[in-house]
Amino acid sequence: MESLRDDMLEYRKQLEKGHLQEAYSGLMAYIMDLRTYLKNKYPEYFISGIYQGYMDMTYFSFTPDSLKSLKLKIAVVFIYDTFKFEVWLAGSNKNVQKEYWELFKKGGLQKYHISSDIKGIDSIVENVLVENPDFGDLDILTQEIEDGTINL
Repeated sequence: MESLRDDMLEYRKQLEKGHLQEAYSGLMAYIMDLRTYLKNKYPEYFISGIYQGYMDMTYFSFTPDSLKSLKLKIAVVFIYDTFKFEVWLAGSNKNVQKEYWELFKKGGLQKYHISSDIKGIDSIVENVLVENPDFGDLDILTQEIEDGTINL
């Protein structure tokens, strides 16, 4: 296992190359633009600020009133280690999350993946929106994310 010192030396080397900062800035700019696009197109939805994470995930919620009144939310999520966009159904707190997770587990939801456990997990239901995002065509990427999110 590498020490923090070794990890930081490697991190510094990567930062000195410059690609890491440019890629991260580009990703954040795209996610901000995606959030703004959805907010303008769906003004009736509640859309949170962006959670940038710790290079594990970045997300924002995109929730219709019908789910918000049930204390549920939809999250559009970019997962760093798998490099995927996903959409999640989550609870507004851990108690709500547990209640709906148990309900969906009993009901046998077929179309979407139900989280295997809720301890340490932020989702009740997950669905991959884009497996290998093409950042070369942001319009198509945005359409894929929008379509999958609206379908959930």
